[in-house]
Amino acid sequence: MGLETLLAAVLLIALTCYALLGGADFGAGVWHLLAHGSSRREQHRLIGEAIGPIWEANHVWLILIVTILFTAFPSVYARLAITLHIPLTLLVVGIVLRGATFAFRHYDVKDDEIHLRWDQLFSVSSLISPLLLGTILGAVTVGHFPVNAAGFWDGYVSPWLKPFPLIMGLFTLTLFAYLAAVYLLLETHNPLLQDTFRRRAIMAALIAGLLEEAVLMLGQNSAPHLWGELTNSLWGRGIQLTIGSLTVAAIGLLLTRRYWWARSCAILQVTLTVWAWGIAQFPYLVPPYLTVFNASAPQVTLWFIAVALGFGVLVVFPSLWYLFRIFKGGGSLA
Repeated sequence: MGLETLLAAVLLIALTCYALLGGADFGAGVWHLLAHGSSRREQHRLIGEAIGPIWEANHVWLILIVTILFTAFPSVYARLAITLHIPLTLLVVGIVLRGATFAFRHYDVKDDEIHLRWDQLFSVSSLISPLLLGTILGAVTVGHFPVNAAGFWDGYVSPWLKPFPLIMGLFTLTLFAYLAAVYLLLETHNPLLQDTFRRRAIMAALIAGLLEEAVLMLGQNSAPHLWGELTNSLWGRGIQLTIGSLTVAAIGLLLTRRYWWARSCAILQVTLTVWAWGIAQFPYLVPPYLTVFNASAPQVTLWFIAVALGFGVLVVFPSLWYLFRIFKGGGSLA
């Protein structure tokens, strides 16, 4: 395995970690927006307590993705930053707003009108950010970015404002909400809250399953390379069958209130979903002309990045383990 392939695998691992950790934080914000009924305040309190100690640390994976793209695959970074600068900018704004409003709502007076505005901004940015992230991934999956666009719309809007990227955005949003609901089940012992998030987890799992099928159907014309790998290859059909089985198992475990096992199935389901996408995309980073091999930096640069990552692993992973150990003590991951 060459260094460029190894770094591409690190990108996929970082994206998986961001989905499992940061994605669940976004999903919790969605449930914060949709909280209602007599337990609304308790739902908000549970969500705040669950993500409060670790939400900032979860973004280390996004920073790692951006850093590797910038240094190891600079032509890919440049093409994405140019063609997708609108959704990327909105994504960054959403992430910053979400973090700022979460902090402000925590320290503000709890019952005034401004606190309500912080709540609303936090929830809306939690909704928009994963939608944009999925849309960006969908646009990258389709590829075919124009090099000499005829106009602004063709060059900077049309590549991501299409049915396939948008359905990928909805799928990502629903998947994150599903993860968050499953995680939150293990963050409380309140039967009322557990029953609320159990129903939401089942609903989100069913919707995510339908959206995943919609992604595949649209991919036949919009992303033929992805569709071909996932439907015509033995490994593609096998991983789809496994993901479907995990979804059914998770729903069954949720119905029988075996929350720890349901969370395990959800984690495996999301992990396999991300890896199915990444493996099916390989060797393309932006189809059909930018691959892992022709878009990589010189070998000496890749070596420096690999060594830096090696030292970083020795610092980051123990630090994250210690952080989760202190604030979660073996509880949920998000």
